[in-house]
Amino acid sequence: MEKISFVKMSGAGNDFILIDKDNNPAFPLTKNFVVKLCNRRNGVGADGLITISNSKDFDFVMEYFNADGSTGSLCGNGARCAIKFASLSNRIFANTTKFLSNNVPYSGEVLSENHIKFYFNQPSKLKLNSKIVVHKQEINSSFIDTGSPHVVIKIEDVHLIQNEMNSSYSDINDFPVFQLGREIRYLPDFAPGGTNVNFIQIKEGKIFIRTYERGVEDETLACGTGSTASALIAFYTENLHPPIKLITRGGDELTVDFNFAGDSINNLSLTGPAKITFTGEISLNQFL
Repeated sequence: MEKISFVKMSGAGNDFILIDKDNNPAFPLTKNFVVKLCNRRNGVGADGLITISNSKDFDFVMEYFNADGSTGSLCGNGARCAIKFASLSNRIFANTTKFLSNNVPYSGEVLSENHIKFYFNQPSKLKLNSKIVVHKQEINSSFIDTGSPHVVIKIEDVHLIQNEMNSSYSDINDFPVFQLGREIRYLPDFAPGGTNVNFIQIKEGKIFIRTYERGVEDETLACGTGSTASALIAFYTENLHPPIKLITRGGDELTVDFNFAGDSINNLSLTGPAKITFTGEISLNQFL
């Protein structure tokens, strides 16, 4: 009976299944297999699955798959977990690393045992203060692509009228992230691929953030690309300056840092915790 070994990791609450392809040559990398493994009731359970393999030109290769089996987008917290895993599996022999994620080169640093920094490439498609229609009402939003597409909305800008009653939100913990996030994720404004949706509240110079992630199709406890997108939008619209601290739904703190010169974002990075939560084995015949 063929078995596959895996490591379960958490990046600020964003959880992933990591599989070393070089040590598990029989691993069947199919959409159906990824979906079954990420299922929280009948599988291992995770926001996504990451494979790690050796490379001639880089320290390692990372492939990322959402819980629904889709791929193609960057995962910031997943990249930080991959860096830690690569360090533990002796693929990194210094504090810095260069690697591929979905065929795109990236870099990162191991700052301490559980503190990992990941460097983004240049963000794109910035669009500030545009109107979208949610529940047949206009609300203000901003958009940026940090390797994955993200809408960012301040909860103070959401004031919905439903059943002749006004609904406004003063605390992000009470905000209907799933209901509104699911609707915004599929708006034609963001076709054909849809978007991730971040709701933020700024208090005492920090961003409190909650994210609805496409591919997971639910709220996650953290989102690295979403936290980075939200920090950049807050820089442009709220005059927050780097390093910018964000408090995730899971309670962990992430730090987004960058330089701004000549209308350009440089050295964009995401720093935060990454840890192994457990290791295990799966029998292939249970998931095929």
